[in-house]
Amino acid sequence: MEKFQWQIAQVKAITQETPRVKTFTLQLPQWIPHVTGQHYDLRLTAEDGYQAERSYSIASPPEQTGEIDLTVELIDDGEVSSYLHEGISVGDPLEVRGPIGGYFVWKDNMANIPLLLIAGGSGVVPLMAMLRHRAKIGAKNPTVLLFSVRTAEETIYHQELRQLADQDAQFTLLLTYTRQPPPEWSGYQRRIDRPMLTDVLKSFTSQPISFVCGPTLLVEQVANTLVDLDIPTDKIRTERFGPTGA
Repeated sequence: MEKFQWQIAQVKAITQETPRVKTFTLQLPQWIPHVTGQHYDLRLTAEDGYQAERSYSIASPPEQTGEIDLTVELIDDGEVSSYLHEGISVGDPLEVRGPIGGYFVWKDNMANIPLLLIAGGSGVVPLMAMLRHRAKIGAKNPTVLLFSVRTAEETIYHQELRQLADQDAQFTLLLTYTRQPPPEWSGYQRRIDRPMLTDVLKSFTSQPISFVCGPTLLVEQVANTLVDLDIPTDKIRTERFGPTGA
């Protein structure tokens, strides 16, 4: 018997995050508190019975009761993301199942451990849930988000991330632009590499636990480099996302 059954959620709100990313707020008839980093499966069923299923990380913190936020990037030729972006309106039903996952999660008992979050593109979604929950519980552990994006326009949650950094001296937001930085930008302007990770790790007085999420190549390169920089493998957790351009 499945632990989590499929249920019919209702789309409560749709937020345009970037030109190709939307957040869908779903009301759930059977809401279950999640741990940040978990995901939901979403299933679409066509009139002829054809089904397509995808997994999407939860963006909202567990304090947001009765509903979840799923932030979805529009993927070229992606049958599920295309339907969500172009065919779904507020009030529509969506079939979901979750929360799922127990490895790539940030739990309350980690709230005193330094935290390094590294994201590429839409890989920031589960990390955003962690940051939102961290703020809700008032955690003061030193935390850094290193976020690789193509352009300022494509930076998911940009304004909220800035606000979190402004409000919390223990949280540092580091952006690196891989295509077009904003005017007068003096920060990182390249893909994440060893010198960048070396710089970031210097800001911690003790070894952080690291969560890395994004496209496969980025995740593998970052994880391997962290190991080379003497971060133990049991302090590195990775999750690979689908196509994204960061």
